[in-house]
Amino acid sequence: MRDQVLWRKEGRIADLLAERLNISTERALDILYNSHTYALLANPDSGLQLQSDTYILTSLLRELEM
Repeated sequence: MRDQVLWRKEGRIADLLAERLNISTERALDILYNSHTYALLANPDSGLQLQSDTYILTSLLRELEM
């Protein structure tokens, strides 16, 4: 069940990123999966999974700016 919840969260974040950057969802998923933010999101010990989608999106956008 935990994997399904995380999978849905990833999808929502990708949708938000696609909308924000005006790109396809597939491209947004590629960006997400290749980010440090995703590495943290995939690690339950980081606590990032417990944060809101908007918080994670903001973290990802900051990472992309660097």
